Amino acid sequence: MAIPTETVYGLAANALNKIAVSEIFKIKNRPFFDPLIVHISGIDLVEQYAISFPEKAKKLAEKFWPGALTIILPKKDVIPDIVTSGLPFVALRVPKNKITLEILKSLDFPLAAPSANPFGYVSPTNAKHVAEQLGDKIPMIVDGGKCDIGVESTIVFFENENPPAVLRYGGIEIEEIENTIGKVKINISSGSKPQSPGMLDKHYSTTTPIKPLQNIDKASINKDKTGALVFGKYLNFLPHKNQIVLSSEFSLSVAASNLFEAMRDLDKMNFELIIYENFPNQGLGMAINDRLKRAGTS
Repeated sequence: MAIPTETVYGLAANALNKIAVSEIFKIKNRPFFDPLIVHISGIDLVEQYAISFPEKAKKLAEKFWPGALTIILPKKDVIPDIVTSGLPFVALRVPKNKITLEILKSLDFPLAAPSANPFGYVSPTNAKHVAEQLGDKIPMIVDGGKCDIGVESTIVFFENENPPAVLRYGGIEIEEIENTIGKVKINISSGSKPQSPGMLDKHYSTTTPIKPLQNIDKASINKDKTGALVFGKYLNFLPHKNQIVLSSEFSLSVAASNLFEAMRDLDKMNFELIIYENFPNQGLGMAINDRLKRAGTS
């Protein structure tokens, strides 16, 4: 079934059941080398699924759970290898959504739940998005309205005594994390064998080619066949009807909450190209830039 969270909608199954988890990969057409996030109802359950829970990880969980933070820890054997793509670590999160938290509290197992969309496409931020692409493949969609944050969770990796590392920018800002536990490494890398979800080169993609504005020769584009994703005001060289302004108040939080829906809307408008502005590389702007960069990677 599909469940709402404050970040994006997830395609959920019993994380302790290998057969159920395999259905997630099948429905999404997701490669088995891309690990999943395991959703739990509270911090008290971490030690059921993780071998260790370092003090800094506890501090983050106490401050940001429920919330848009995923913590990767050494896993216990109860978590099947299919969930973690064979890696010895499990990604855990407590989502900040009343409906989904109640579901989790009613179950005696956690839920593995990647975004509820075909693999590689733009993540869903409302139930309609899920229904459009997976409605005929899943038995239930729990409608929790529009996601508040609209980009996936920030991922922090704890490996033995090594300093914690941020593997994905997301709904919790790096500054907030460092204010809680001190300096962290930034390892927003890509590759064919990712350590966590959302690290593949090409991800969150539209069907229409999407490129950053600074790589565009304005004179060479077909202005009637080009769409644009902009921060706070329209570009002056394209028709306004071809553009979506993510936040007229230049709010990064508003822009993030509108990002994936705007990408989907532009993708439906039969453009030859979508261009986008880079956002301020701070706070949620780092997460927005990361998603747009991966969407356009070829």
